[in-house]
Amino acid sequence: MTSQADFSYFDFLKNSLKRILPNSQAMALLIIILLSLVLVVSLSDFLMPVFAAVVIAYLLEGLVQKAVSLKIPRLVAVHMVFIGFIAVFGFLIFILIPMLSEQAFAFVNHLPEIIKRIQREIIRMLELYPQLLSKERVKEITLIIQEKLLSYGQELVTMSAASLVGIMTAIVYLFLVPMMVFFFLKDKSIIVGWIGQFMPRDRLLTQNVWMEVNSQIGNYIRGKFAEIIILMSACYITFSSMNLNYAVLLSFLVGLSVIIPYVGATLVTIPVLGVAFFQWGLTTDEFMYVLIAYAVIQTLDGVVLVPLLFSEAVNLHPVAIIVAILFFGGLWGFWGVFFAIPLATVVKAVIGAWPKVEDSGLNTAF
Repeated sequence: MTSQADFSYFDFLKNSLKRILPNSQAMALLIIILLSLVLVVSLSDFLMPVFAAVVIAYLLEGLVQKAVSLKIPRLVAVHMVFIGFIAVFGFLIFILIPMLSEQAFAFVNHLPEIIKRIQREIIRMLELYPQLLSKERVKEITLIIQEKLLSYGQELVTMSAASLVGIMTAIVYLFLVPMMVFFFLKDKSIIVGWIGQFMPRDRLLTQNVWMEVNSQIGNYIRGKFAEIIILMSACYITFSSMNLNYAVLLSFLVGLSVIIPYVGATLVTIPVLGVAFFQWGLTTDEFMYVLIAYAVIQTLDGVVLVPLLFSEAVNLHPVAIIVAILFFGGLWGFWGVFFAIPLATVVKAVIGAWPKVEDSGLNTAF
């Protein structure tokens, strides 16, 4: 009985190796994936501007293709899209980032007042319900929270001050990245053809995987950028019209929250309602207006905006999405979190396209 089972598993392994190892297309796909991973991991510190330019050019290529589909010559379309990119890039560098920095520093400076206000409110509630928690315990907890938040704020200030040391590097990046983006768009066919000569000739499986990944990742990332901009703009208009403090900073955080599915919206609710509470109190009409407006924006984002932008949704299980966020976020930080779902899509496409053992082999093994 045991020998028969051992033979079955050995036969299964032998059939698997016969099916996969001699397959030159599968081996070509494996080599390309491994080499790409090694290059990204080992050279990311040195070639980060190049990788950034490649990603940006890939995102802008969709706009160029749409312009070309409207009978606009490609060179003209490239110039149009690139001018729009430079305008957005300039807005981020010279307008949005200084505003965010100013409001972030102001928020850090007001953290002690916010903590004291929250402490007073909690103590007031405990006077009404003394059985919940003691005043001394509340003071200990709020002191710990205040120390942690202040340390995070000081780290933020330190990081900003340290970034001044690398200002020359930032200036170089500001010139190099847009320039490379332009040439990647303009000379796409030349660059792709040059890279193609180093690829294995028998790469039909790789091309099929790329076509599937490209159709999903391109739409997903461009849709995600559009969702961030729309949500950020809607929140800024709403918060500014209500005279909510730190409107730019909070709107920016709400926009970025869509990067982390299922978690981001919950986390960003805390600072939004916290600022409204500190500014007006819990029982005021202004606080309720902010709460209702924020709830409406989040509902419209989930019910209307997401289905509209992601009609070709990435078919991934929520558990797979969470695992991808944890894994790639642990590897590459913020950008790992942002590209977690596209990278998970790549993994899913590779697994789906990888040669399978024949059903007969599976039946023999089990």
